[in-house]
Amino acid sequence: MAIRSRIGRLCLSASILLATAATGSTAPAERAASYDILIRGGLIYSGDAAPYTGDVAVKGDRIVYIGPRATGRALRSIDARGLIVAPGFIDPHTHAGEALSSDNPVARLLLPFLTQGVTTAFIGVDGDGNPDIARSFGRHPGGPESQSGQPRRDYGINFASYVGFGAVRSAVIGTADRAPTPAEMERMKDLVGQAMCQGALGLSTGLFYAPQSFARQDEVTDLARVAAAAGGIYDSHLRDESSYSIGLLGSVDEAIAIGRDAQIPVHIAHIKALGVDVQGQAPQVIARIEAARARGQVVTADQYPWSASGTGLSAALIPRWAQDGGRAAMLKRFGEDQLSVRLRAEIQENLRRRGGAEAVLITVGPDWANGKTLAAVAREKAIDPVAATIALLTAQEVSIASFNQSEADIAAFMKQDWVVTSSDASNGHPRYYASFARKYATYVRERKVIDLRTFVASSTIRTARMFRLEGRGELKNGNYADVIVFDPAQFRPQADYTHPALFSLGMRTVLVNGRIAIDEGKPTGTAAGMPLPRPPIAGVCPARSQAE
Repeated sequence: MAIRSRIGRLCLSASILLATAATGSTAPAERAASYDILIRGGLIYSGDAAPYTGDVAVKGDRIVYIGPRATGRALRSIDARGLIVAPGFIDPHTHAGEALSSDNPVARLLLPFLTQGVTTAFIGVDGDGNPDIARSFGRHPGGPESQSGQPRRDYGINFASYVGFGAVRSAVIGTADRAPTPAEMERMKDLVGQAMCQGALGLSTGLFYAPQSFARQDEVTDLARVAAAAGGIYDSHLRDESSYSIGLLGSVDEAIAIGRDAQIPVHIAHIKALGVDVQGQAPQVIARIEAARARGQVVTADQYPWSASGTGLSAALIPRWAQDGGRAAMLKRFGEDQLSVRLRAEIQENLRRRGGAEAVLITVGPDWANGKTLAAVAREKAIDPVAATIALLTAQEVSIASFNQSEADIAAFMKQDWVVTSSDASNGHPRYYASFARKYATYVRERKVIDLRTFVASSTIRTARMFRLEGRGELKNGNYADVIVFDPAQFRPQADYTHPALFSLGMRTVLVNGRIAIDEGKPTGTAAGMPLPRPPIAGVCPARSQAE
């Protein structure tokens, strides 16, 4: 009750500038027209139901008919014969926040997502979510609202956001390796509570990354309790997906324990077995999660369909003690002779974990290194890979693709009904432009790891149910008209590790809230997406008034 009272007080004193964004509307309908858009004759995968051939009709931002054959006229008819009609895909783990907050309206369209059929995405993941959720949703005191109270920014997709443990901890404690004082802990709880009342999905963590890695389990649990009181979810990039600290299995146990102790649903981000020491452990991870679910806990996960992860070079190779205090402190330690032997040895060990320097590809770094493996950079500089790592990070922060997973583990996770599709979309990695297209082309059509019905369900309705997205993720009367039409023979990625920024092919039509964003395979420039704040919990956060 103390936590509920805290959140109630915070929200009552805050001016929360949130409202449902205007979705726009189609051109005024002719009196004789029954529908705005009618999609005819496609093979309908409505969510997790068996497919059938039929029609989907849309009026305004809603589906008003789905069935064998619609009667009546439409302002626009789309011939979907021979094509798949499905709900818009939902991506629960992305780093698209920068694009959504951009001053560039083209960036805010999120064309890499729309061309794959993604109509809803989550941001604020890995502990990075801005505690000022209202600002993330385009509303803040003194912000660019119109006279109607709606934000002037427009978005190509719908999006929801977490409040990030890393952002909260950094705001209160900074980058130091230490525990919070009691006063600091209270301030962190306040920030999480405020964010939850502004519509955050829950609390996200990235316990692998400094300074979040400096937090003990009980610190995270205390903040998860605040999110739990407001009806949130605990989403975690595990402390260790490999063998860096407590190990993959120990990290799964930690996430489950946090969920149990905080009484909050647990969602494991981009589930994987990363590196040579843990490849093959997918069955053990699955067994632990299944056991927790059998005990009544809510534990789910998402997965991107790539064997290479994407992260920062410092996160992958630099020990956490060397990052205590942030980048400036790390660079200073690079030059300290007394630390050289220890630092080099630990970088070398981290390289071994990830499969060696040939398995590390520079995706975003100095011009002279982009697109090269760490081994190639070392050869060109006539130095060893450890020295090349230090040289790269001295020049700038560097992003990498790290080839560290086995296909057997990827397939084992993909087959679980509590695992949904995600992208972990980040610049420089093809997963930004091609994750959903790759999962279909590679794991449905080519390798037959899952079937088309499972692919659609794991990319739509399962995700919507996990995160309680009302009115989305399923084609049915009254739901929002997030609808995609794709060619089952042509839907495939173009992006790869060498050319990561190429749009996917085969997505013919995409509707976002009833408006056409992709038409005959081409972007229309329509921005019909909206922020999706989590509904408030009665008695914890006051109801948002229509005037907000």
